[in-house]
Amino acid sequence: MNMNKTRRSAMGFVAAGASAVLMGISGWAAAADFPARQIELIVPFQPGGGTDGVARAFGEAARKHIPQSVVVINKPGASGAIGWTDMINAKPDGYKLAVVTVELVTLKPMGLAKFSYDDVQPIIQFNADPAAITVRADAPWNTIEEFLAASKKEPGKMGVGNAGNGSIWHFAATALGDKTGIKFNHIPFQGAGPAVLALMGGHVDAVAVSPAEVAQQLQAGKLKMLTVMADQRVKNFDKVPTLKEKGIDLNIGTWRGIAGPKKLPADVLDYLKTAAKKTVDEPAFQEVLAKQNLGFVYADDQGFRNQMMKDASYFADLIKLLDMKN
Repeated sequence: MNMNKTRRSAMGFVAAGASAVLMGISGWAAAADFPARQIELIVPFQPGGGTDGVARAFGEAARKHIPQSVVVINKPGASGAIGWTDMINAKPDGYKLAVVTVELVTLKPMGLAKFSYDDVQPIIQFNADPAAITVRADAPWNTIEEFLAASKKEPGKMGVGNAGNGSIWHFAATALGDKTGIKFNHIPFQGAGPAVLALMGGHVDAVAVSPAEVAQQLQAGKLKMLTVMADQRVKNFDKVPTLKEKGIDLNIGTWRGIAGPKKLPADVLDYLKTAAKKTVDEPAFQEVLAKQNLGFVYADDQGFRNQMMKDASYFADLIKLLDMKN
């Protein structure tokens, strides 16, 4: 037997083991020190929409619970795919997170992205809102029935703005058209904010976005909401009828929450989950949600993943039914 070779092999084994232990200690230390610098929170849409507003409210409320600030950065484009791709490909250390919306589960089955909800680590869900059809205050339609009747007379002419191809608001208007046998002219923008601005400027006839994203203009008397796509009337918009009340069985909306890249260290994930829950419980955060008419819905990481799984199945089936895949 070659004793020198055996001795070298044993020493190599010990060195490898020591290295692994040191790496483990180093990883633990990094997690224990987390966060040591600012956390970047990506908003994959333009400023001005509901997603941007709630992200900034979260960042502000997080100051009490995260010693390093949470910095909101807008990276719009491709119905959220650009910002989410940046987050998904980031180092899984907890320093780059993103606000995620229901488009996370619709883009891949539509052929608009390669990623899916399986590529992220959910942290917290804090919001859910239905879609709504809104028009200018001076529009000739005062009810959803009048709007649909006018749309049916000239198929493909009624311009309905959305937050981008494959966005939930694009989805909502397409599903409405399918339910009613009407063809709309779907016009994409890089977020709900730009879509609403286009409506205000007369560049589209209507928008399919959440009530929160048109609330300010509604209060100013510049817009009017014709219907919400929910099972029940929405708080603060209780005068607006649901589609179900009009005999159209359609319930579509978005949710919002925060996620990070897969394989976040367990200690980092636990820290973020705890800090995020404390943040959304802050009166200041709750007040911003209420002021912006955003619905508060809480789920932890597993509950949020379950919501994603459920919606992924539902929308995949609906995409096939509506033939929306690119």
